[in-house]
Amino acid sequence: MSSVLLVLGGVAIALIVAIVLGRKPGAPAANTHHVPNLLDRNDFARPEAPWLVAVFTSSTCESCAGVWERAELLTSDQVATQRIDFQTDKALHERYNIDGVPTLVVADVDGAVKRGFLGPVTATDLWAAVADEREPGSVPPGCHTGELDDQSS
Repeated sequence: MSSVLLVLGGVAIALIVAIVLGRKPGAPAANTHHVPNLLDRNDFARPEAPWLVAVFTSSTCESCAGVWERAELLTSDQVATQRIDFQTDKALHERYNIDGVPTLVVADVDGAVKRGFLGPVTATDLWAAVADEREPGSVPPGCHTGELDDQSS
């Protein structure tokens, strides 16, 4: 009888080990970060300007400062720029469901977001995106312009 119990115990342990080892890891977490599609221009600086470059940042984000420095250089009569820091303007981050920084958007006078970037962006790619919106077709091949349907670049 004890040998039967010993065999049954061994089988139970083998089954448990097989179940544990046979488990496949779950699917990787989905990227939930997104770019808003529409902004209320009255929430931002100079709503009358034809273009807005808004940079959602956080004071704890190392790459955010560089993205803002590149974006700020675009300020002109035609382009309003604004940094929206999470620590000082949490309400706008929440209103537009910003869940990752830096998030940069280029919006027209109506607030329609034409281009968006998640994460760091080069000056060349940012400036090319704004130039292409202001004058379509002006961007040379090879520049990543933050197309909303291709946010992986």
